[in-house]
Amino acid sequence: MSSTELHLGVSLDGAGSHPAAWQQPGVAESLLDPDRLVSLARTAERGLFDFVSLDDSFDPPQSDAPHVPFALDATLSLARVAPATNRIGLVATATTTHTEPFHLSKNLATLDLVSAGRGAWQVAVSTSEQAAARFGRKQVQPLDELWAEADDAIEVVTRLWDSWEDDAVIRDRATGRYLDRDKVHYIDFVGEFFSVRGPSITPRSPQAQPPIVIRADNPSARQVAARRADIVIVAATTEDAARVARDQIREAVGAAGRDPDDVTILVRATVGAPHLRAELDALHAAPPHHSTLDLVGEAQQVAAVLHEWFAAGSVDGFLLQPDSVPQTLEWLTDDVVPILQELGSFRRSYDAGTLRDRLGLTRPTNRYERAEVAS
Repeated sequence: MSSTELHLGVSLDGAGSHPAAWQQPGVAESLLDPDRLVSLARTAERGLFDFVSLDDSFDPPQSDAPHVPFALDATLSLARVAPATNRIGLVATATTTHTEPFHLSKNLATLDLVSAGRGAWQVAVSTSEQAAARFGRKQVQPLDELWAEADDAIEVVTRLWDSWEDDAVIRDRATGRYLDRDKVHYIDFVGEFFSVRGPSITPRSPQAQPPIVIRADNPSARQVAARRADIVIVAATTEDAARVARDQIREAVGAAGRDPDDVTILVRATVGAPHLRAELDALHAAPPHHSTLDLVGEAQQVAAVLHEWFAAGSVDGFLLQPDSVPQTLEWLTDDVVPILQELGSFRRSYDAGTLRDRLGLTRPTNRYERAEVAS
């Protein structure tokens, strides 16, 4: 995508990206408070971020103290946030490895409906033997097979999202017909991993298909991202590396027969203010090693990096992982964002519309309606 506006997402995982974030006063006691996540999302919305994201995993709890030993369901948690916010996108991680695509389709379409077009799905796979044992249905699979299964799952989910045409719901009181059954389609999918007849039991959502997000952390994920993703998240520690990664993703998208301008490419970055990072490092004997971009600096310095990488065309934007929430998130909102606005690279208000609209992504055409017109 060739955007005139920097795109910024922010992760709200746990207490923050720093392993000592939960040790700050009052944080550990509030992690299961349902109002906490709402408050964080509202702070991010005040900062005009494109979206907030929540990770999710079937991996077992960690026994070592620096890790928060639980994970709430991301889709359900963001459904709680949806009615308490108005504009910010809501990106929920959901794994395809031990989950039926019919359930994924219904849950994610529901998130999009209750948020009036702000939902998105970050696709993940589970590589953990312990997670496989918890379900007891299959052994852990090689990474390439996990992503092949994810590719199948995405196909099923998107077909189910298309199984209701936009105008399938007619609400005709005179005839007593709530929907036009001719506009609800069986998907009749048979693949390597799934066999699903459909149709969905959830009407077509405001975005038609919530955007699909994939972290392109390995070759198998990158292949699926090239075919399927609307938002691709990459790792890069230098601007040159970010530019190379962006060019490679765009080339792969084109080779897959898609328009590279229909994909938004974001660089993942941990971020923190020097004084806040120092406080966290003091709580944890071994400060974390970062394999991705680590932005630590005063607000002017952090804003300059975000602006310069974007202005040079090296990135479409960033997924920021704050050291701690709410502290670092508030610093980003109150100190970093205003500088980006002064530099002219970041919005001063939200436009109306869906998350797709904000990211400049094309609304998908319903494949079944297309087939119907063709016939």
